[in-house]
Amino acid sequence: MKNKGWLRWAVSGGLLIVLVVAFIFIKKIYPYPTSVAKMDVVPYEAPEIQEEYDVIVVGGEPEGVAAAVSAARNGSKTLLIEHRDGLGGLFTYGALNFLDVSYDKNGKWANQGVFLEWFKLTGSRIGFDLEDAETAFMQLVQKEENLTLSLNTKMDDVVMKDKALTGIVLTDESGDQKTVSAKRFIDATQDADLATAANAPFFKGGADIGLEDRKMAVTLMIHFSNIDWDKVQKAAKDGVFGGGEVTSNVAWGFSDLHYDYKPVNPQTRLRGLNVVRQDDGSVYINALQVFGINGLDEADKKKAIEIGKEETKHILKYLQKEFPGFEKAEIKSFPPELYVRETRHVKTEYQLPMTDIWENKDHWDSIGFGAYPVDVQATSPGDYGYVISKPEQYAVPFRSLIPLEVDNLLVASKAAGYSSIAAGSARVVPTGMTLGEAAGAASAISIKNETSFRKMSKDKELIKTLQETLKDKGANLYAYEADYPYKGEWFYENTKPLINYGLVVGGYTNEFPVNKPISELSFSNLLTNGINRMVPEQADQYKMKNLKRIVDEKGKEILTGQQAAHMLLTLHGVSVSESEAWEVAVEKGYIDDVLQKRVKPETQLKGSEGYYLAGHVLNKIKEM
Repeated sequence: MKNKGWLRWAVSGGLLIVLVVAFIFIKKIYPYPTSVAKMDVVPYEAPEIQEEYDVIVVGGEPEGVAAAVSAARNGSKTLLIEHRDGLGGLFTYGALNFLDVSYDKNGKWANQGVFLEWFKLTGSRIGFDLEDAETAFMQLVQKEENLTLSLNTKMDDVVMKDKALTGIVLTDESGDQKTVSAKRFIDATQDADLATAANAPFFKGGADIGLEDRKMAVTLMIHFSNIDWDKVQKAAKDGVFGGGEVTSNVAWGFSDLHYDYKPVNPQTRLRGLNVVRQDDGSVYINALQVFGINGLDEADKKKAIEIGKEETKHILKYLQKEFPGFEKAEIKSFPPELYVRETRHVKTEYQLPMTDIWENKDHWDSIGFGAYPVDVQATSPGDYGYVISKPEQYAVPFRSLIPLEVDNLLVASKAAGYSSIAAGSARVVPTGMTLGEAAGAASAISIKNETSFRKMSKDKELIKTLQETLKDKGANLYAYEADYPYKGEWFYENTKPLINYGLVVGGYTNEFPVNKPISELSFSNLLTNGINRMVPEQADQYKMKNLKRIVDEKGKEILTGQQAAHMLLTLHGVSVSESEAWEVAVEKGYIDDVLQKRVKPETQLKGSEGYYLAGHVLNKIKEM
């Protein structure tokens, strides 16, 4: 494959560096223990659900546990309901047990507080044991006197008073249906089920960038037993499938599997392996991707699980033959749920844009940090996904938890107020648990001060109270300033829409090819993709035609100012000769004063000039 080496780096190489650095940091602070201390948990008994609570949290995902524990610790009588028979959601039922951890600009955990408590309970391991994880979640919940947990409890409906959420209708474990009211609510479900039921506005997939039908790959985790870990370690060192990194209980890399394993079902693909060894010696592997699945459709998800199960059998045979350490491997079990990366995005008071992440931006109402790479997952077998940026650190504002048009509700999950691109980083669970903890504390403060979340989000004193409360409970939170790539550069402002709509990719190095010549094809793609994403309803009005593919003396494609001007006029349906294009484009405002001072008609454009010009024109089209 011509670009095999480049793709291998793009998909796995950069992430490998991130994971290695994270692992070294983790091991330095929390060496892997030989065993996890036994946790004090009592057998679950279904509670007697009361008619009224201060705070109700819907969803026993990790974010929901953090939210409920935080609300209870801050004095609120709290009910946590979960439709499954245990806690942990994606971690324990989807079996996703390899943590997407990151640290801040000071070299400390980006996410602390309740997340770090849970992390220590599970043995401070980047790859954790599923039973330990569920037990740790249960211990955190059971320790709080103000917290009632109701498992096997389904939310059926909501109770609204005008636009205020005042109660939910639920069916408990015994099958009894009842209405329970509360002063504040937190939605910690994977798909924003509570917010959706309350008629909060949202968008699906990449609808905010014109890609509503985008379906990121879903994953069925693989669970094998009888793995020879010593052989796996040796295989990693020997470069099997490109090699990898192996510790006492985790392994990652082996990126050549992207290309070497040929899936039986064309709707699937095996990527490089993220492997976590369990305390019983079995392993869970995050690597199997299933494409074209609607994560909001139960039938579609069941279909994906069956596809994943069947493909796992073929993967097993392949690894038994080709991967040292897997010769005697067997399928131990199949997880009951998929890892679904993206469904709904709730519209909130502040929709965190990609440029906030690129700029490592702080916010006056910050409630926690993110720092994980912006990882846009593949959507088809021919797509390998990409990383838009590796931030140093960015803040998530309280406003990003407050849904539009619904009162008394916060959303603390991957469905919170992020753009679909920003969610590539902000959706990871450690960040989500940080925001869940903030939602719990904010609920208690809102109740105590008899103010709504929306009013609270505009009150600097109450936000300061929230921030101090979080810090007192161990959260990592502080005001900061940070630089970012291309800050102050003449072209940056016009590049921002290209960043926000995913039209340019900085990768792990946060670099654009600003000093390299831009080709006519690249410029054309910026314009056409930009129109399709920024104003999809107008896309039919703009057509790019007759690319001439001008090349330099070395045969590389180039773009001149005159040629770019002609392309812009063609895009707008203006017919002129190429020799007249520059003057006409200037008259129509497509080429502004800033660019005229830097570029002449005969000038060969660099990336910075192409980005500036594309951003300028796309902004004009959006404003029309």
